Amino acid sequence: MSNEIFALKIITEVGTARSYFIEAIRSAKNNDFIAAHEQLELGDKHYIAGHREHTNLVVQESRGEGIEMTLLLTHAQDLLMSAEAFKILATEFIDLYKLFHKGHQ
Repeated sequence: MSNEIFALKIITEVGTARSYFIEAIRSAKNNDFIAAHEQLELGDKHYIAGHREHTNLVVQESRGEGIEMTLLLTHAQDLLMSAEAFKILATEFIDLYKLFHKGHQ
């Protein structure tokens, strides 16, 4: 499989994951914690799928098979890290919104 295909798979999966993580924050803001947790779980599934593709590239390079760094692959790596950061932030925001909504009842 070409590096471009790996990169596009990563971009698709982790981009979707990041969107779910952002939606989880919005749901928590609206006091819908069931939806927030469902969106976190869906985001996790997509993030793991994207991370798996990234791992395949790392394994390929560790075998001595060359990986050409392209702008597309760099973009995929950037989105992977961004999605991971959004997951961490989403978890923290959900906890904060729970405290906020609990204090305003």
